Amino acid sequence: MRPELLEFLQKITPEEQAILDSGGSIRQELYTSQAAFVVDSRRLLEKGRLIELRPHTRFARFPQHRHNYVEMVYQCAGSASHIIDHAGRQETITLRAGDLLFLNQNVSHEILPTGAEDLAVNFIILPQFFSRPISMIERENVLRDFLLASLSGAVGTTGCLYVRAQGLVPVENLLESMIWTLLDRRAGSNTVLETSLGLLFMNLSMYAGAICQSGEVDSGQDLVFAALKYIEDRYPDGSLAELSRQLGQAEYTLSRILKKYTGSNFKELLQQRRLQQAAYLLAHTPLPVDTIMAYIGYDNSSYFYRRFRLRYGCSPKEYRARESAALNT
Repeated sequence: MRPELLEFLQKITPEEQAILDSGGSIRQELYTSQAAFVVDSRRLLEKGRLIELRPHTRFARFPQHRHNYVEMVYQCAGSASHIIDHAGRQETITLRAGDLLFLNQNVSHEILPTGAEDLAVNFIILPQFFSRPISMIERENVLRDFLLASLSGAVGTTGCLYVRAQGLVPVENLLESMIWTLLDRRAGSNTVLETSLGLLFMNLSMYAGAICQSGEVDSGQDLVFAALKYIEDRYPDGSLAELSRQLGQAEYTLSRILKKYTGSNFKELLQQRRLQQAAYLLAHTPLPVDTIMAYIGYDNSSYFYRRFRLRYGCSPKEYRARESAALNT
């Protein structure tokens, strides 16, 4: 990160100065009017804005809270420990420089006190801001589905998505660009921010395999990223046995973790990706159905037709006709 940006983030804010002067704690009334600590986007966003940036408040424990928006935390320097509460069970995630943490509206968490050199920024994002960025991932895939589900809170039990993205230059550049754009506050910046966030999601999908290479592949989400990237790359002929050998994990362990975080086991995710690719090829190429079926890894035509109809509500031929008509309207 550019030195001048780090220098700006190191400045003591009035809220932080008050904490240092009094040895006090976070003033809850700055963030919400509710008895329950639900941080209110109306306290942090100007009217009409869908995204805002706030440096994380240092020097005090940020007590357990939720948000009525999606929060994206970027650890710029130092570290910070987040205690995630899910179903009464707590998990501590320590962010280090370059790490990202997405928190949806359902998650409850607290942040332990940080020091002067522990610099993080919080992107406050209303759900409607994601429409264009998500649409930039041009077609369905299991990684895109996982990102969407994690942001919406429809999958998994933690309500968060932790990304170890240290050293991924495109990701770092996009985040720095978003920070500059939000601080600069020029007119028309929304399009730049939407595009940057879309490119960020595209890069997270592209580099999913590298995200968990900054350390041992041991956390549940690391394993999910690695497994989904494997399925994305090897959906025509991949197997759970091969994946378990690559990751050094027992097959039953991988299946259990995938089911927990995605709601589907390996076989179901593999089948989902094959059918997604079949739908894409039907809509965008003139390839015969039998050729598509063989390309995506099916050798039983009756099984393929049955599974396709279950997922898309029509036969492959009907799907192609429907998509062709939609494109021509």
